[in-house]
Amino acid sequence: MKKVAVFSLIICLFSFPYAYFSLFQDFNNSSMKGYLLLLVISIILAFFGSLTNNSIAVLIGNTVSFIISYYFNSKMINIDSWDGYFKPIGSIRFLVVVSVINLIPQLVAINFAKSLNKKRIERTGILSKE
Repeated sequence: MKKVAVFSLIICLFSFPYAYFSLFQDFNNSSMKGYLLLLVISIILAFFGSLTNNSIAVLIGNTVSFIISYYFNSKMINIDSWDGYFKPIGSIRFLVVVSVINLIPQLVAINFAKSLNKKRIERTGILSKE
């Protein structure tokens, strides 16, 4: 039951449109804080997802977050300056680029969590503390 709760929590926390929020913060405030938030939260969620053996939840969560971000981004395309702000590639392609680049630090966090799990298994024989 605890594993299902952690699985669901990771998906719920990933369901926020972090990539869209980053673009929106950049567009409205000319601020990079949204991208920093995207990186920090996604790294933490990926790390704990892998640490608790919920890598599938991380994959599903990333997919859900991208779909929701894409939906909100498509609603903003009607604003003339929105798509032009992200020239030369446009907001949709930039959203894809941000989402793909965001996977790199997540993979590093996942590999780090797996190495910690491996050390824990070698030391104690227990897969994860749940």
